[in-house]
Amino acid sequence: MTEWIALLRGVNVGGVTVRSAELAALFRELGFDGVRTVLASGNVVFSSDDRAVGAPASKSRIEHALSERFGYEAWIVLVTRGELQHAVEAFPFDADDDSRQPWVIFGSSGAVLDELLAAADGIGLDGAVDPIARGEGVVYWNPVKGTTVDTPFAKLLAKARYKPTTTNRNLRTLIKVLG
Repeated sequence: MTEWIALLRGVNVGGVTVRSAELAALFRELGFDGVRTVLASGNVVFSSDDRAVGAPASKSRIEHALSERFGYEAWIVLVTRGELQHAVEAFPFDADDDSRQPWVIFGSSGAVLDELLAAADGIGLDGAVDPIARGEGVVYWNPVKGTTVDTPFAKLLAKARYKPTTTNRNLRTLIKVLG
């Protein structure tokens, strides 16, 4: 049985309210086992013996069910527990630096993340303010606290182009998801 994590984008912000109990119930109705939600930021841990869960068809099925149930245009990124563990352990910056916010950006494909990094190169980021690094299946970002909506990378990440294909989580949240 494989343990999966669905990372939902844009829930419990901007008028989209998804209650954890209802979210877990939906995943159970979809036939998944061991369902639990973590925090109220759209993190669902579940198990399945279906190896195709990570396939685009399963992702689409989950997104469709979320959209139908909660009335919003749902986007998710699916990762295995192993992939998430690796992303957390490989964080390349000082995760204990209290002056920084450690973020991990997940993409629906490596090509999307490569495109994001190419666009970031094109805007000339200041590595001291907006440090980013490519990881396996993720992009790491470690901005100064209080700047996470104002930096050039934050503005790039917020563009409509990346809305259906990326989601980000604070490293501390990911550690709780793995908990």
